[in-house]
Amino acid sequence: MKVYDVLQSDAEEYILLCYQELGKTEAETVRRLAEIRASIEETGTYEHTYEELVHGAKMAWRNSNRCIGRLFWDSMQVIDERGLERPGDIADALLRHIERGTGGGKIVPTITVFRPSVPGMSDIRILNHQLIRYAGYENGGTVTGDPASVLFTRLCKKLGWTGEGTPYDVLPLVIQGGKGVPELFPIPPELVMEVPITHPDMPAFAELGLRWYAVPIISDMELVIGGIRYTAAPFNGWYMVTEVGARNFADEQRYNMLPRVAELMGLSTASETSLWRDRALVEMNVAVLHSYKQAGVSMVDHHTAASQFRLFEEREARSGREVTGNWTWLIPPLSPATTHIFHHSYDNTVKTPNFFKREASNATPVHAGCPFHH
Repeated sequence: MKVYDVLQSDAEEYILLCYQELGKTEAETVRRLAEIRASIEETGTYEHTYEELVHGAKMAWRNSNRCIGRLFWDSMQVIDERGLERPGDIADALLRHIERGTGGGKIVPTITVFRPSVPGMSDIRILNHQLIRYAGYENGGTVTGDPASVLFTRLCKKLGWTGEGTPYDVLPLVIQGGKGVPELFPIPPELVMEVPITHPDMPAFAELGLRWYAVPIISDMELVIGGIRYTAAPFNGWYMVTEVGARNFADEQRYNMLPRVAELMGLSTASETSLWRDRALVEMNVAVLHSYKQAGVSMVDHHTAASQFRLFEEREARSGREVTGNWTWLIPPLSPATTHIFHHSYDNTVKTPNFFKREASNATPVHAGCPFHH
């Protein structure tokens, strides 16, 4: 099948479903399909209307197999920035997204969509994994900061960026528009809301000096709607506590703080039979959830998120839609057996619209620290 035929097929499949869900008439649907067919024959592509873009972006969240937070898919705010080309203008739009998505702590699920991939033009790319992310500095076998950011930090330094060398240096935005060299754009500190981590029952916890940013904005995935690839479409929701407390701080390949927490708790780490990791992990999550609530920043615990996912499943069933899911990512990394998800199986079939790993638009969507809950 020719490329144009594939695009035409994908476009028709999307428009038929989108217009049905939006309550469009048969005449409107037929007319729109004819417009798209003519555009593809003439230019090799077509352009979504704003309404099609908005609903497609929301459907992509609804179809995200690894996301436990899909109950709120229809509430996402969609910002259309398809007219921007210059990296500086794109950076300004990203800063607006950070401010809007953060919402002063009341996190607003938001996606900003830039120009899609089109024939004859170089793609727009945001090279950051997340718009806000801490640097990772190599120090002769050890890392200061986030080990997950070592390679990207190296790129930023190569492009001329210099951080302060702390464990929590916010990396700049790196944007590539066209075939030029990627450009750096620092994020003003006042736009980055951070939460100092304390524990409600252990004052000494504050001595660890932990903190984390308020809103995760995934920026290295492609949004695919009706065969159109949006190579720059950063999106955010709010954190589920385990994403920060059981992964970012706890994973050995990340900040690896469980031994320090166990020490604060007076636990022996000499033997695994003491379950020191489990006990420290619970208290780490207690601290993170407590801190975000104290700071007035939206965050959900994993039990509430699982209950919300059950409600999502019920609503989808009433709408006649089967819920697809990747069980290994839907279960929370803390106490998974206490949720109904653990005891349920899911069809992992990938539907579109959806978010896909960059450069692999036909692959299974990857986990990217899903900001619509882990």
